Amino acid sequence: MQQLNFEKSLALLKKYKIKFVEFKAIKTEKDLDGVKYPIVLKVFSEKIVHKTDKGGVVLDLRNKDEAIKAFKRLKKISAEGGSASGGRNVLMQPMVSQKQEVIIGMKKDPQFGPVIMFGLGGIFVEVIKDVSFRICPVSKKDALEMIKEIKSYKVLTGLRGKQSVNINSLADIIVKLSELSLKEKVEEIDLNPVMVSSKEAFVVDVRVMQ
Repeated sequence: MQQLNFEKSLALLKKYKIKFVEFKAIKTEKDLDGVKYPIVLKVFSEKIVHKTDKGGVVLDLRNKDEAIKAFKRLKKISAEGGSASGGRNVLMQPMVSQKQEVIIGMKKDPQFGPVIMFGLGGIFVEVIKDVSFRICPVSKKDALEMIKEIKSYKVLTGLRGKQSVNINSLADIIVKLSELSLKEKVEEIDLNPVMVSSKEAFVVDVRVMQ
């Protein structure tokens, strides 16, 4: 398997109307002029599969000095990884806060075909393994059941005065990913994280393997 480049991965999401966070490819320090902070900078290279493992994601940059320092470090990481992105090897996104983080993914099973996975992000997936699965095709009803099946579902419905997130918007992404998985030649897809609020849900990072 090999990782699909960012442009093609993004085109796939756009084709199936899966919303992606705003972003900009950064080539020089001057591209950081006039930026509205806080921001996130990421390594922009399909040759680096797991960006966080390489220190390739820097969160909550509050001013230009912090951003320039992070930009230089990420350029170096990208170069060491053998970036194939034509110099556009740092990606800028707005820092998303006050939203719940979830993960939605797909992996093709040799026996069952595409299988969709849903869970809360961070420790819930990595340590607790609190996830649910469905074999494609996944209907809207199936998607809603998937979301409600996880043990930490109450986190999404609002705890300690927090608003409930938009469950329907998450279910819509699951259904669209199911459709994509059945129609496109892909082996694995990670939408991680997906950020969801009371109003909307959108993908912050994507990894597609063919």
